[in-house]
Amino acid sequence: MSDLLRPASASDLVSEAATLLGVLREAPPLTHCITNAVVTGFTANVLLAVGAAPAMVDIVGEAGMFACVASGLLVNLGTPNPEQRAASLEAAAGAVASGTPWVLDPVAIGALPVRTALAQELVALRPTAIRGNASEILALAGLSAGGRGVDATDTTDAAADAAVALSSRLGSIVAVSGPVDLITDGERVLRLANGHELLTRVTGGGCALGAVMAAFLGAARTTGADALTAVASASLVYTIAAERAAAASAGPGSFAVALLDALAAVHPADLAGAARVEGGAL
Repeated sequence: MSDLLRPASASDLVSEAATLLGVLREAPPLTHCITNAVVTGFTANVLLAVGAAPAMVDIVGEAGMFACVASGLLVNLGTPNPEQRAASLEAAAGAVASGTPWVLDPVAIGALPVRTALAQELVALRPTAIRGNASEILALAGLSAGGRGVDATDTTDAAADAAVALSSRLGSIVAVSGPVDLITDGERVLRLANGHELLTRVTGGGCALGAVMAAFLGAARTTGADALTAVASASLVYTIAAERAAAASAGPGSFAVALLDALAAVHPADLAGAARVEGGAL
């Protein structure tokens, strides 16, 4: 597998990310989130900060209907109570039927049987994108029993081949979050080295990224950018904002607030000078 394959070029990726961020702010994508109870408020605030319009619709009988009119959908399996499980399947089916791009975040799958079975049902509906840590991606591919709860016990590189194979099989973008994010469409592989360790010290740091990816996929419907570019753009904007937030923070508490401010403040023109791939600047 090549160390780095790019959509046309690295500079094109940064240019597309800047365009998508501008479009997102001009026409905020309605971003439907079925997410876990621990992070609902933080996720909504992250979406508002970046410029999207959040909607946390997780009721059976409404979720599928809403997914059909949303710009993008996130299904996060962090706290899958019975109604939310049914709403997740309903929303994903609605998204598929209506062409709404959707993101699956298979939180803590592997050792925990209820969410693992649900993840497999959802994968059968072929998400536009899948975002998880290395252990979650390996578990989804059937190659691991998962990590330690929501924490990965595997490295991003250990999940690289599984991510590429999973993407090829499903036709989904697979994003493996870690110190260096790996994002693939099964043929191209991007490694993005922005971010900060404080993202792992705040509840919802990864979960909110899945929502931002759904928002950027919604914006991409306007620009015609492909799904790999949209997902990578979301990761760039989010992790660049995290670096800026960390520089202004004393620890996890102030970081959570600073991240919202940084997401609101990041400008499309900022991305070219800040975006990094492993080994150098884009």
